[in-house]
Amino acid sequence: MMQNFLEEIINQFGYAAIVVLIAVENIFPPIPSEVILTFGGFMTAQTDMTITGVIIASTAGSVGGAVILYYIGSMLGPERMKRIVVKYGKWLRVTTEDVDKSYSWFDKYGPWTVFFCRFIPLIRSLISIPAGMSKMGMVKFLVLTTAGTAIWNIVLVNLGASVGENWGDIVAVMDVYANIIYGLIILAGLVFLAWLFYFRPKKKAK
Repeated sequence: MMQNFLEEIINQFGYAAIVVLIAVENIFPPIPSEVILTFGGFMTAQTDMTITGVIIASTAGSVGGAVILYYIGSMLGPERMKRIVVKYGKWLRVTTEDVDKSYSWFDKYGPWTVFFCRFIPLIRSLISIPAGMSKMGMVKFLVLTTAGTAIWNIVLVNLGASVGENWGDIVAVMDVYANIIYGLIILAGLVFLAWLFYFRPKKKAK
Protein backbone atom coordinates (compact mmCIF):
# COMPACT_ATOMS: atom_id res chain seq x y z
CA MET A 1 0.00 0.00 0.00
CA MET A 2 2.73 2.46 1.05
CA GLN A 3 4.93 1.39 -1.86
CA ASN A 4 2.08 1.84 -4.34
CA PHE A 5 1.36 5.34 -3.03
CA LEU A 6 4.99 6.42 -3.16
CA GLU A 7 5.55 4.85 -6.57
CA GLU A 8 2.51 6.58 -8.02
CA ILE A 9 3.29 10.03 -6.66
CA ILE A 10 7.02 9.86 -7.47
CA ASN A 11 6.34 8.56 -10.98
CA GLN A 12 3.90 11.40 -11.53
CA PHE A 13 5.80 14.32 -10.00
CA GLY A 14 9.41 13.10 -9.78
CA TYR A 15 11.80 15.21 -7.74
CA ALA A 16 9.03 17.67 -6.78
CA ALA A 17 7.22 14.84 -4.99
CA ILE A 18 10.33 14.05 -2.95
CA VAL A 19 10.80 17.72 -2.01
CA VAL A 20 7.20 18.04 -0.80
CA LEU A 21 7.08 14.64 0.95
CA ILE A 22 10.29 15.29 2.89
CA ALA A 23 9.27 18.87 3.77
CA VAL A 24 5.91 17.66 5.11
CA GLU A 25 7.64 14.81 6.97
CA ASN A 26 9.81 17.36 8.78
CA ILE A 27 6.81 19.37 9.98
CA PHE A 28 4.26 16.62 10.51
CA PRO A 29 5.67 13.16 9.79
CA PRO A 30 2.91 11.06 8.17
CA ILE A 31 5.58 9.00 6.38
CA PRO A 32 9.03 8.52 8.00
CA SER A 33 11.87 10.03 5.98
CA GLU A 34 13.65 6.66 6.07
CA VAL A 35 10.88 5.20 3.91
CA ILE A 36 10.91 8.09 1.41
CA LEU A 37 14.70 8.18 1.13
CA THR A 38 15.30 4.47 0.70
CA PHE A 39 12.38 4.14 -1.71
CA GLY A 40 13.65 7.19 -3.60
CA GLY A 41 17.00 5.44 -3.93
CA PHE A 42 15.27 2.32 -5.22
CA MET A 43 13.31 4.39 -7.76
CA THR A 44 16.55 5.62 -9.37
CA ALA A 45 16.76 2.18 -10.98
CA GLN A 46 13.14 2.31 -12.13
CA THR A 47 12.89 5.87 -13.46
CA ASP A 48 15.02 8.60 -15.03
CA MET A 49 15.82 10.03 -11.60
CA THR A 50 19.43 9.92 -10.41
CA ILE A 51 20.89 9.32 -6.96
CA THR A 52 22.35 12.84 -6.95
CA GLY A 53 19.00 14.32 -7.94
CA VAL A 54 17.14 12.46 -5.19
CA ILE A 55 19.72 13.56 -2.61
CA ILE A 56 19.44 17.20 -3.68
CA ALA A 57 15.64 17.10 -3.74
CA SER A 58 15.34 15.40 -0.35
CA THR A 59 17.87 17.78 1.20
CA ALA A 60 16.01 20.80 -0.19
CA GLY A 61 12.73 19.49 1.22
CA SER A 62 14.23 18.73 4.60
CA VAL A 63 15.87 22.15 4.91
CA GLY A 64 12.64 23.82 3.81
CA GLY A 65 10.69 22.03 6.53
CA ALA A 66 13.38 22.85 9.08
CA VAL A 67 13.21 26.56 8.23
CA ILE A 68 9.44 26.57 8.82
CA LEU A 69 9.93 25.02 12.27
CA TYR A 70 12.77 27.49 12.95
CA TYR A 71 10.42 30.41 12.33
CA ILE A 72 7.76 28.82 14.52
CA GLY A 73 10.34 28.69 17.30
CA SER A 74 11.45 32.27 16.65
CA MET A 75 7.85 33.46 17.07
CA LEU A 76 7.89 32.07 20.61
CA GLY A 77 11.19 33.64 21.63
CA PRO A 78 12.65 33.99 25.12
CA GLU A 79 10.29 36.68 26.40
CA ARG A 80 7.12 34.90 25.34
CA MET A 81 8.46 31.67 26.82
CA LYS A 82 9.12 33.48 30.10
CA ARG A 83 5.55 34.78 30.15
CA ILE A 84 4.31 31.22 29.70
CA VAL A 85 6.58 30.06 32.53
CA VAL A 86 5.40 32.85 34.84
CA LYS A 87 1.82 31.74 34.21
CA TYR A 88 2.20 27.96 34.26
CA GLY A 89 5.73 27.28 35.48
CA LYS A 90 4.72 26.62 39.09
CA TRP A 91 2.94 23.45 38.00
CA LEU A 92 6.12 22.14 36.38
CA ARG A 93 8.52 23.74 38.86
CA VAL A 94 10.15 25.69 36.05
CA THR A 95 11.33 29.26 36.58
CA THR A 96 12.35 32.10 34.31
CA GLU A 97 15.94 31.46 35.47
CA ASP A 98 15.64 27.97 33.99
CA VAL A 99 14.59 29.53 30.70
CA ASP A 100 17.64 31.83 30.76
CA LYS A 101 19.92 28.87 31.51
CA SER A 102 18.46 26.83 28.67
CA TYR A 103 19.04 29.65 26.20
CA SER A 104 22.60 30.11 27.48
CA TRP A 105 23.18 26.37 27.04
CA PHE A 106 21.83 26.45 23.49
CA ASP A 107 23.95 29.50 22.64
CA LYS A 108 27.01 27.54 23.78
CA TYR A 109 26.26 24.08 22.41
CA GLY A 110 23.43 24.75 19.94
CA PRO A 111 25.47 24.52 16.73
CA TRP A 112 26.70 21.00 17.52
CA THR A 113 23.22 20.04 18.72
CA VAL A 114 21.58 21.18 15.47
CA PHE A 115 24.10 19.20 13.43
CA PHE A 116 24.16 15.92 15.35
CA CYS A 117 20.42 15.83 16.03
CA ARG A 118 19.84 15.52 12.29
CA PHE A 119 20.79 11.85 12.71
CA ILE A 120 18.23 11.16 15.46
CA PRO A 121 14.65 10.19 14.51
CA LEU A 122 11.95 12.59 15.73
CA ILE A 123 14.50 14.96 17.31
CA ARG A 124 15.97 15.66 13.88
CA SER A 125 12.89 17.73 13.05
CA LEU A 126 12.06 19.19 16.45
CA ILE A 127 15.57 20.58 17.05
CA SER A 128 14.74 23.40 14.63
CA ILE A 129 12.25 24.87 17.13
CA PRO A 130 14.72 25.62 19.98
CA ALA A 131 17.18 26.87 17.35
CA GLY A 132 14.59 29.43 16.32
CA MET A 133 13.67 30.24 19.90
CA SER A 134 17.31 30.97 20.73
CA LYS A 135 17.60 33.21 17.65
CA MET A 136 20.48 31.20 16.22
CA GLY A 137 21.88 32.98 13.17
CA MET A 138 20.03 31.86 10.05
CA VAL A 139 23.21 31.32 8.03
CA LYS A 140 24.71 29.12 10.75
CA PHE A 141 21.43 27.24 11.12
CA LEU A 142 21.16 26.62 7.38
CA VAL A 143 24.77 25.45 7.04
CA LEU A 144 24.55 23.01 9.96
CA THR A 145 21.09 21.76 9.04
CA THR A 146 22.05 21.26 5.40
CA ALA A 147 25.29 19.47 6.32
CA GLY A 148 23.65 17.07 8.79
CA THR A 149 20.67 16.47 6.53
CA ALA A 150 22.80 15.86 3.45
CA ILE A 151 24.87 13.19 5.23
CA TRP A 152 21.70 11.41 6.43
CA ASN A 153 20.16 11.58 2.95
CA ILE A 154 23.30 10.46 1.12
CA VAL A 155 23.55 7.34 3.28
CA LEU A 156 19.90 6.30 3.03
CA VAL A 157 19.41 7.10 -0.66
CA ASN A 158 22.54 5.14 -1.59
CA LEU A 159 21.45 2.23 0.60
CA GLY A 160 18.05 2.21 -1.10
CA ALA A 161 19.69 2.26 -4.51
CA SER A 162 22.16 -0.51 -3.63
CA VAL A 163 19.62 -3.01 -2.26
CA GLY A 164 17.02 -2.38 -4.98
CA GLU A 165 13.75 -4.16 -4.36
CA ASN A 166 14.93 -5.08 -0.87
CA TRP A 167 14.78 -1.43 0.19
CA GLY A 168 12.20 -2.43 2.81
CA ASP A 169 14.94 -4.30 4.68
CA ILE A 170 16.71 -0.98 5.28
CA VAL A 171 13.48 0.52 6.59
CA ALA A 172 13.09 -2.42 8.99
CA VAL A 173 16.59 -1.84 10.36
CA MET A 174 15.90 1.88 10.70
CA ASP A 175 12.67 1.07 12.58
CA VAL A 176 14.72 -0.85 15.15
CA TYR A 177 17.14 2.09 15.40
CA ALA A 178 14.23 4.51 15.82
CA ASN A 179 12.58 2.38 18.52
CA ILE A 180 15.84 2.28 20.48
CA ILE A 181 16.11 6.07 20.23
CA TYR A 182 12.48 6.52 21.32
CA GLY A 183 13.12 4.26 24.31
CA LEU A 184 16.16 6.29 25.31
CA ILE A 185 14.20 9.53 24.95
CA ILE A 186 11.42 8.20 27.19
CA LEU A 187 13.99 7.00 29.74
CA ALA A 188 15.73 10.37 29.71
CA GLY A 189 12.36 12.08 30.18
CA LEU A 190 11.53 9.91 33.19
CA VAL A 191 14.94 10.58 34.73
CA PHE A 192 14.45 14.31 34.20
CA LEU A 193 11.00 14.25 35.80
CA ALA A 194 12.36 12.28 38.77
CA TRP A 195 15.09 14.89 39.23
CA LEU A 196 12.64 17.76 38.74
CA PHE A 197 10.11 16.61 41.32
CA TYR A 198 12.17 14.61 43.82
CA PHE A 199 15.85 15.44 43.68
CA ARG A 200 16.07 19.02 42.47
CA PRO A 201 17.48 21.27 45.21
CA LYS A 202 14.76 23.48 46.64
CA LYS A 203 15.47 27.19 46.90
CA LYS A 204 15.67 28.52 50.39
CA ALA A 205 12.96 31.00 51.27
CA LYS A 206 14.32 34.52 51.74
